[in-house]
Amino acid sequence: MDSNGTQSYRRTKVLTADPKRLVLMCYEGTIDNLKIGKQQIAQKDYEGKARALTKAQDIINELLCALDYEKGGSIAKNLDSLYNYMLRRIIHVDLKNDLRAVDEVIGMLTELKAAWEEILYNGDSEVEPENTRFGEDRRRASAYISA
Repeated sequence: MDSNGTQSYRRTKVLTADPKRLVLMCYEGTIDNLKIGKQQIAQKDYEGKARALTKAQDIINELLCALDYEKGGSIAKNLDSLYNYMLRRIIHVDLKNDLRAVDEVIGMLTELKAAWEEILYNGDSEVEPENTRFGEDRRRASAYISA
């Protein structure tokens, strides 16, 4: 499949995903971009590193913007703190090329991803995604995840 076909497929996947799946896709996209950034640091491709880290930050910012503090309560507040911490660590990575900091953020996202997979695949209907507002702007989220 060519690059445009792949992007179209990913964009459609995002636009049709339910909110729980979309959160999972955001975690996956952030992890993928952090891994790319890590590879770019090792290869001393600092322009590529900057692109990958910026994309990871953009996805985390989308997660932050989508938090619903009324419905999410303390979970939303905790995720807000965690996402902001991740953003600070990614800035640190960008400035210092600190591979341990990349691994730290990847580890946190991997744990969050596992929790969301549990919710998504085991059908825990009592747990609502903190990001129910993704439906309002799926096209923007699609651009971050699929580009």
